[in-house]
Formats: sequence, structure tokens, C-alpha cells
Amino acid sequence: MRRRVKLSGVYMGLMVGLIYLPILVVMVYSFNESKINSVWAGFTFQWYLELFRDKAILDALRTTLILAALSSLAAAVIGTLGAIGVSKARLRGKGVVEYVATLPIMIPEIILGIALLLFFSLLRLKFGMVTLLIAHTSFCIPYIYLLVKARLVGMDKSLPEAARDLGASQFRVLLDITFPLIAPAVVSGMLLAFAMSIDDVIISIFVTGVNTNTLPIKIYTQLKTGVTPEVNALCTLMFIAAALISLLSFRIGKRPEKIKKTKEDET
Repeated sequence: MRRRVKLSGVYMGLMVGLIYLPILVVMVYSFNESKINSVWAGFTFQWYLELFRDKAILDALRTTLILAALSSLAAAVIGTLGAIGVSKARLRGKGVVEYVATLPIMIPEIILGIALLLFFSLLRLKFGMVTLLIAHTSFCIPYIYLLVKARLVGMDKSLPEAARDLGASQFRVLLDITFPLIAPAVVSGMLLAFAMSIDDVIISIFVTGVNTNTLPIKIYTQLKTGVTPEVNALCTLMFIAAALISLLSFRIGKRPEKIKKTKEDET
């Protein structure tokens, strides 16, 4: 048994190393004083300072943050209402509806990007912020939908029933009982969707316009001329931001379970 545990630990460590070692190398060389990545010339914060002086980078960052905030907010509204509606609906094809709702995260991004490109072209929409917002909202919805749906499944069904017995309307039950209970799942899903939005490059390339540039696209275009220390610094900051947002999303999503466990221990 101990041997199996050791082998599984070694295997897990090897996999984690293969995944995160290249990222660690990028992070280390973002502090390299030399412009050549293969030569270490000393420790410096110079490239981070130059990064924040780059107007094009700052404009792309502002566009990315606005896009991520709007798309995660729109996805939260659609995903939450969709999860509540599907949980209360009595349909024969309920499973099919749930499957279709999660398709955007299962379809390869390049296929989804091409499909959205053709769809927007048929509608004759001008490519830019609007098409980016629709595209990002479409693949962010499943993250909120799945988390809210899981929270609704684990919710105590006696609470809404008790509120209805006491004379509360369906709207008041939704507002005073359901929404407060699913709020951590909604916030957790929004943070996860926010992280996915600021990280997306493949779908954004297909649906962006000439005058609209997001930060991942900016990095991708700069890589064509070579990996510079500024790119390493930018990738490091984006990785840290995405990791912190994902960690915060995980902690918020786990909070209701901790509260429930504490109450059970007290009783």
C-alpha cells in the first residue's frame, strides 16, 4: 500500500512539474536584466516598470477588464436564471437542455470561434466590442450555470416550502430564500468566468475587430517578433491574477459547505 502511495505521489509530482515548470521559467526570466532569455544577467524589476509605461498594453488591459466584467455579469444573470428555471421545470427533455447549456465548455475553442465568426457574419454585425461581449458571455454561462445548479441540488427544499406555507409569494421566496442561498455559487461562478474571459485568446481572435485589442491577443501578436522580457513580465502578472481569482472562486464556493458543517457540529 505504501509503495502504491509513493508511486502515485511521484507520478503526481511529475505531472505537476511538467505543467508548471515552463510557467516557472517564464516567471524567473521576467526578472532577468538581459533582453536575451537564454542569458541570465542579474535580477531587475526594469521590465515590469517598462510594461506599465506601455500605452498599448494599458489600453489592451483596460479593454480586457471591461470585457471580462461585462461578460461575467451577463453570464451570471443568464446562467443563474437558467439554472433556477431548469431546476423548477418539469420537462421530458430536461437532460437535453442541461447538456446543451454546457456545450460551450466542451466544444474546442477553435470550432466555437469559427462558428461565432460565421454567425456574426450572417447577422452582419460589426466585429469589435459587441461581438467579443456576446462570444465571451456564451462560453462563460456554463461556469455559472453548473455551480448554481449544484448549489440548488444541495439546497434544503424545506426552506422554500416553509416560506410558501407562511404566505410568501413565489417572488418573495426567490428573493429572500433562494438568492441568498445560491449567492456564493453565483459569485464563485462569476470569478471563474472572469478568469476565463481575461485568459481567452483563440475565440477572441476570430470575433475581434481591427480597433479592439485584448491583452491575450496583444501577447500573441508580440510573440510573432520573439519572446521579450516585457512579455514574460506580462505573462507572469496574468498567471498570478488568474490563479488568485480561481483560488478566491474556490474559497467562496466552499464557504456554504463549511457553514453547514459548523452548524452540524454545533448540534
